[in-house]
Amino acid sequence: MTHRTLTEIHADIEQRVNAVREEYPDWLCRAGCQGCCHRLADIPQLTAAEWELLREGLSILPEDLQQSIHHRVMALTEQPTRPIVCPMLNQESGTCRIYPYRPTACRTYGYYVERDKGLYCQDIEAKVGSGELDAVVWGNQDAIDQRLKQTGDIMELTAWFSLGIQAPMP
Repeated sequence: MTHRTLTEIHADIEQRVNAVREEYPDWLCRAGCQGCCHRLADIPQLTAAEWELLREGLSILPEDLQQSIHHRVMALTEQPTRPIVCPMLNQESGTCRIYPYRPTACRTYGYYVERDKGLYCQDIEAKVGSGELDAVVWGNQDAIDQRLKQTGDIMELTAWFSLGIQAPMP
């Protein structure tokens, strides 16, 4: 049930993202744009369902890469510098190592907005402000967050990793 709910949330987000991309073909979020991956405001929070999905993605990576990511995640517990660079980012290629398994926040960034926490793309907002992306309608991040709360406990990425990426799948 939980996984289905997360799947439904992701399907709704994908529908919204596709509608925005269709109406605005020059939308900034696309392969090659990794701005948000380099500017995390805080250590990501994941629900239990998101952690299960992320762990599934990590499990298909080579063991040495899994360990490297684990080390980078756990290093965030030691006074991370701001902004935080996502530990899943392959900085050489600028791509996400677990893209199909990425958390919901990664799926919504640039398309939804949570202004009180600064969780929106300033580059897109600048284009909207200048009229280049006139009449754009942002998705409501609060609505997504309310639905996500139904998919399980929420913890920081570092806390999930401290439980172990090799833990058996439920």
